[in-house]
Amino acid sequence: MKDLPPTASLRAFEVATRHATFTSASEELHVTQSAVSHQLRHLEDLWGLKLFERGKSLTLTPAGAALAPIVRGFFADLEAMLAELREHKGRVRLKVSTTYSYALKWLLPRLPSLAQQHPDILVTLDTTDTAIKFSGTDPDVAIRLGTGNYPGLYSEFLFREHIFPVASPALLARFGLPQHPSELLRYPLLTRDGNDLVPRWEVWFQHVGLSISTLKENVRFADTNMTVDAALLGQGIALVRSGHVESQIADGSLVRLFEVPFPSPVAYYFVCPKGIETQPHVVSFRQWLSEQSTQAQLAYDRDVP
Repeated sequence: MKDLPPTASLRAFEVATRHATFTSASEELHVTQSAVSHQLRHLEDLWGLKLFERGKSLTLTPAGAALAPIVRGFFADLEAMLAELREHKGRVRLKVSTTYSYALKWLLPRLPSLAQQHPDILVTLDTTDTAIKFSGTDPDVAIRLGTGNYPGLYSEFLFREHIFPVASPALLARFGLPQHPSELLRYPLLTRDGNDLVPRWEVWFQHVGLSISTLKENVRFADTNMTVDAALLGQGIALVRSGHVESQIADGSLVRLFEVPFPSPVAYYFVCPKGIETQPHVVSFRQWLSEQSTQAQLAYDRDVP
């Protein structure tokens, strides 16, 4: 960039924006007043912009006021990153974007294993359901639920879950254990709002050979975790994916109903810009993630007759 000035000039500008006089700015910088004035004049000449109205006190011009937060942010970000790098010397930060439910229910319980195998990798989780463009401050890599169609990106299949109903022992004690899928229609069914990736009761009933027009519902949940929590509280039967209820099925707080094979139409994929997947710390993370996913897939498939 031809208009990029020396760091000393930028620093003088940043300090001067927070002071009323050259004298007070020079005291913070530990230089002479004329040195500060010289640096600011050099910056104005380089950019062809007047940054300060000079008088008894320094006043920013509109151009100076527009540039001040940008320059201030640059130094703040630089100082923060340097402090972080010094604190985590020898470790490589990897920013991973996932959905909130995947991070909470599947990834977090497994992260201690990553720390043991690769203590040099410092994972930062960013949870969002929205698409990312992998630019600027976006995460380095992502784990997404979908069909595997990610044009222009590197993608790698991780695992595919199974979909099934679950209920709490307390609810089953009140209503009894259903013997046939059609009996679920007399139970309170928990429904989830959202896009086409969300498991739908209508689709599950169709899969088991039942045609239904409408479902009775009192509350529609906007989040998978809320749906699972409502099932744990005995408020109804939830339709879930394998990875969302691993611990609850294991400890008996939720009971799987009907061993009907129903693979999810969507799966989890590792996604990143092409070329990123070959970076050493990303390779280590990918290999660990692949091992964990393979183990999970074997467990999910083993539970299906």
